[in-house]
Amino acid sequence: MDLSLFAPLLGVVLLVSLALGLWVSVALAACALFAMYFVSAPSGPVLMTTVWGAANSWDLTALPMFIWMGEILFRSKLSENMFAGLSPWMRNLPGRLFHVNIIGCGIFAAVSGSSAATTATIGKMALPELLKRGYDERLAIGTLAGSGTLGLLIPPSIILIVYGAATEQSIARLFIAGVLPGAMLCLLFMGYVIAWSLINRAKMPEADPAIPFMERLIATRGLLPIILLIVGVIGSIYAGLAAPTEAAAVGVLLSLFLSWWYGTLTKASFTDALLGATRTSCMIAFILAGAAMLTVAMGFTGIPRELAGWIGSMNLSPYALLAALTLFFIVLGCFLDGISVVVLTTSVILPMVEAAGLDLIWFGIYLVLVVEMSQITPPVGFNLFVLQAMTGRNIFQIARMALPFFLIMILAVALIVAFPGLATWLPQTMLSN
Repeated sequence: MDLSLFAPLLGVVLLVSLALGLWVSVALAACALFAMYFVSAPSGPVLMTTVWGAANSWDLTALPMFIWMGEILFRSKLSENMFAGLSPWMRNLPGRLFHVNIIGCGIFAAVSGSSAATTATIGKMALPELLKRGYDERLAIGTLAGSGTLGLLIPPSIILIVYGAATEQSIARLFIAGVLPGAMLCLLFMGYVIAWSLINRAKMPEADPAIPFMERLIATRGLLPIILLIVGVIGSIYAGLAAPTEAAAVGVLLSLFLSWWYGTLTKASFTDALLGATRTSCMIAFILAGAAMLTVAMGFTGIPRELAGWIGSMNLSPYALLAALTLFFIVLGCFLDGISVVVLTTSVILPMVEAAGLDLIWFGIYLVLVVEMSQITPPVGFNLFVLQAMTGRNIFQIARMALPFFLIMILAVALIVAFPGLATWLPQTMLSN
């Protein structure tokens, strides 16, 4: 069959499978079987061997451990301690407690790796407090929606583990590469909040009474354990003292200790965290298996090779290619979750990226930044769903509130394209060490 007809047909099969409500993993596997059938390839043995090969990866063992670590801390008093520790230091900054949303999401992202968990945890604590004190609801919800996406970028990021496993890149290097772009995105969000608060002074509540310096230090004590946990996990990877899997195991043990220290470690919370991590890990494992099947099927059809050749014949510059890919990923992210976008497109996109001479570690950070946008774009934006359940607002209203942060993410993408060292400098220093 002519590939110009066969490729769109496969796309229709995948879209119809997803529209029927099938799990993403099942839809990917169905599309793979359909493709293998039409090219008369030995689907059974090839696909089963592929699934085993995709699952039998030592790098993936870090995945359930980091998810479990986030689930444990999600059920602790972490969010309460963060709010109490951060709020005294934000009172004199333009925007005041809005910054607690941003920094709190950044800190929780560094221990959970999940965008939805970050949004839910910080939102449950901060949103009622902000609204009670008279802060603007639109910006309060917008900062939560935008900052919650940091869970995808700041290590230990679940989606970076998935990308690393799919592209056979170093997960340790990907983790370290996400640190500076994550910090940059936090600063961009805070800069927007400062500008908004200076322009809209009438919408800001009255300033709270000043807190003595010593009282601020005392309030900050609750942050120290979690900061030490972050430094221990990420620092050990950067220093080469531990691989991501080993660091994840240590992180779980420290999380259990912190949960016990906070007094929230019970049989019920332990069981709930374990089951939550199991469900999420199994979901990701099934998606990876389906994506591996589709990757092999695409190889038999020759579509990625032909597509890469077609793109190459257009003689696009790397910047033009990245602009086209950015638009493509934004549209795709409107209908699929971030992990599905990464595993679904990697096999097709990677030959073009390598042909353009782009660094695959850098491209992973770029890809995660673009996929972050999908968390706040309707109709399938998980952060929007979380905030809709929390506030009762219409999902499109929440999307409008998050629009400024969507535009800031586009600016962040432009910055790492213009200054690739933001994503590559730290991994290079790690290797030199």
